[in-house]
Amino acid sequence: MAVLFWGISYVWTTMVFEYYKPITVMLIRLTIASLLMYIIFRVKNLGQRVHRSDYKDFVILSFFSPFCFFIGENFGLLHTSPTVAAVIIATIPVFTPILGYVAFREKLSLINILGFLVSFSGVMIMVLDFEFRFSASPIGVFFLFFGVLSALINIVFLKKLAIKYSSFTIIGVQNILGVIFFLPVFLVMDYSHFITVRPSWQAVAALIALAVFGSTLAFMFFTTAVRSIGIARTAIFANMIPVVTAISSFLILGEALDLSKIIGMMVVISGLLMTQVSRLRNRNRKRMANYPVSGQKNK
Repeated sequence: MAVLFWGISYVWTTMVFEYYKPITVMLIRLTIASLLMYIIFRVKNLGQRVHRSDYKDFVILSFFSPFCFFIGENFGLLHTSPTVAAVIIATIPVFTPILGYVAFREKLSLINILGFLVSFSGVMIMVLDFEFRFSASPIGVFFLFFGVLSALINIVFLKKLAIKYSSFTIIGVQNILGVIFFLPVFLVMDYSHFITVRPSWQAVAALIALAVFGSTLAFMFFTTAVRSIGIARTAIFANMIPVVTAISSFLILGEALDLSKIIGMMVVISGLLMTQVSRLRNRNRKRMANYPVSGQKNK
């Protein structure tokens, strides 16, 4: 369900952009999501008190995601197709091992390097034509990779906070701080345009769907999946987000799926699977190594 909601969210965002500017969309989306999360916290008693010593880390975390990440993702989506945007954002797990090596000196395996090269090649197939000129907007591609970079920096601070706080608490705080970050930008850049817009009911429905399904329920479903089947297996499911986006873009927006997009998408997903299946096998290997054989266990 999380994959379905996140995949379609790129289509919903494109629909809303016909009426509202990106900053407006992000502010409304986060505001509705924050209210929903607050209600869920109160009903389910899921809230945790944030320690004062962690305020700084939460502010930095929220600055990079959702603030910088959403700016990169949404302004990138404004200039590119939903399928291209989804594929580039989906490369975040490929860059994560490289970040782990740079920031934490974690071991970088050959399969991680190959997976990165394969996925990056797939992105190039999608954004360049046969004469190696941009077929997608260079500005859009720049913003999307800015979103990828923001998400990677976010992981550094997330790793620290995830030890102390639940995923629900972190997401809730990120949404609230995201609203605080976006509000002054909205008032300066988008307010005069916002009050003149008369959106269609489809745009309003898509905006509400973004907040309810894309920013709230999808995260809850994803967190539940991680707890049930583990992060490695869950991440493999997340690789299907660009496929959902491509199919929904074709069905809802009538986006053409040419051969280069299909090949590029498959190459990117192949690179993602290379890195994550390898991670899953290594984890299973370690688990089996730590599990005693029956004779030793009985002894």
